[in-house]
Amino acid sequence: MLSRNLAFISLLISKATMLSRAAVYFGGGLTIASVFLITYDVSLRRLFSITVGGADELSGYAFAISSSWALAFTALERANVRVDVLYQYLPVRISALVDWLALVALGVFSVFLTYYAYDVVMSSWVQSSAANTPLATPLWLPQGLWLAGLVWFSVVLALMLLRASIALITGDVEAVKQLCGVKSAKEEAATEVAMGERNVRGVTV
Repeated sequence: MLSRNLAFISLLISKATMLSRAAVYFGGGLTIASVFLITYDVSLRRLFSITVGGADELSGYAFAISSSWALAFTALERANVRVDVLYQYLPVRISALVDWLALVALGVFSVFLTYYAYDVVMSSWVQSSAANTPLATPLWLPQGLWLAGLVWFSVVLALMLLRASIALITGDVEAVKQLCGVKSAKEEAATEVAMGERNVRGVTV
């Protein structure tokens, strides 16, 4: 029964990773699009003294949305910043407990952040708030997309915490490390090598 539940949770985390990776690509696309829009607007102003308007506003929305949707993938890839001055000297089981506590703390933070973000979006919706710009964008729209990213972040952290908790209870320290531990220098090097190989394949194709 336990093995079946673990397999199901691992499957959910795998699917969450796929969706989070797609969200990162989408957010990257938004960021690149905003760069082109700003470049176009600046060029028009420089050459013809005209502006398309709204480039700075739209780029701000793109940055906020892409940032919130990148959080889940960052957590899944263990790419978030961790201070490991003392961590590397701890016994394996103690460091696994520290990893679990760090995940709990991150989950609590994400829930509070999502709660207050929801409050912001609902206030904009109820008050029909619009941006004080020529575009007069209904604020609930970009804020809602930003909130969706934070909600997804909280869902992913809940899945990770469930899996890590089971691993910690059953004494599977290695699973805790692989899920939420600080990446070792060897793992960092392996990641860099894999990225380099993908880049080389992309160039040669």
